[in-house]
Amino acid sequence: MLVEDSSFILGLLFSCLRQMGVGEIIRASSGKVAIEKIKAHNGANAVNPIDMVLLDWLMPNGDGEEVLKWARSQPKDSIKFLPVVVCSAYTDAELVTKSRDLGANEVMVKPVSAEKIAGRMLRIIDQPRPYVQAPYFFGPDRRRKLKKVAEERRKLEPEIVMEKDE
Repeated sequence: MLVEDSSFILGLLFSCLRQMGVGEIIRASSGKVAIEKIKAHNGANAVNPIDMVLLDWLMPNGDGEEVLKWARSQPKDSIKFLPVVVCSAYTDAELVTKSRDLGANEVMVKPVSAEKIAGRMLRIIDQPRPYVQAPYFFGPDRRRKLKKVAEERRKLEPEIVMEKDE
């Protein structure tokens, strides 16, 4: 699914995905329209559910933040676990952090190339991150690399620092 308020950018992204061989591409011009289409396609009787969302961040009538919050709060797994790639021309550290903290799988900076889009999509498909449920967060694990733990550094026996007088 492409969610983009600019018809020009929407057309470019649509053409790019078509050239990559993506089958059905659903388009939405706002966050509110996107939410309705996701409900329709990924609802109870979904035959052809949406697999991934490329989501613009700044849009009138329902922005990317609203869509992401809504999706991650849904009880239906086909919506809650839907991969979301935030795509914005106004990306700064704050937007990247906010997108990540709201559960975005990836964040891309416009203008985007077919190579960048394909790379992000393949990363989501080939290297999926587990989803994490915490009191104030639901989304893909924010850690990119799982580091191997070095040899056990703790001492096996506790060290007595001070004994109490009996």
